[in-house]
Amino acid sequence: MATVVEFRTPAAEFPLGTVFETLPDVTVELERLVPQENRVIPYFWARDVDVDDVEAAFQSHAGLTGVRLVDSVDDEYLLRAEWDREYAGVLSALAETGLVVLSGVGTSDGWAFEVRGDSREDVGEFRTYCQTNDVPIEITAVHALLPVQDESYELTEPQREALLAAYEHGFFDSPRTTSLSEVADELGITQQSLSSRLRRGHRQLIAATLVHG
Repeated sequence: MATVVEFRTPAAEFPLGTVFETLPDVTVELERLVPQENRVIPYFWARDVDVDDVEAAFQSHAGLTGVRLVDSVDDEYLLRAEWDREYAGVLSALAETGLVVLSGVGTSDGWAFEVRGDSREDVGEFRTYCQTNDVPIEITAVHALLPVQDESYELTEPQREALLAAYEHGFFDSPRTTSLSEVADELGITQQSLSSRLRRGHRQLIAATLVHG
């Protein structure tokens, strides 16, 4: 059964982590992370970046061989990174075990990841790799992919919980009757984690009901 794992890791354990030393307020969110012959070629969004040349701001960081600005929307920037294949850490663990990254959000406080394996054995290989190679991770949740109301929406349980909590507390009302931070406090998670779960949940629901419906 497909299994989803949520874990946290220090900022420096992912190549982009050193950017927080020069841009402490930036939030980095991975857009796509695709294993490809032991490599990963991700796109990521940079938010809260107060620099004139965002591309240059991300160029000189450990684990990166190149960064290219792809697009920008208001004050958010979409960039594509090429990684150093010899860089050890969470990146190599993901590449070697082939887990799919559903979400990854990084701040100066660390990274929060949600990854999926085709089975619990795949997830076990990831944990073993991290232990063997001294990659520090803190697993915060393990759960199976569950359909919602017998439909193949493939929402994870945390995504479903986040969407329902936000709905029930009036986050989607106009005007809103609650804030992102209040819903996050109710669930006992960070605002970044809640935002990521809502975004992933919305994407899954749209794909299942509007795109493939």
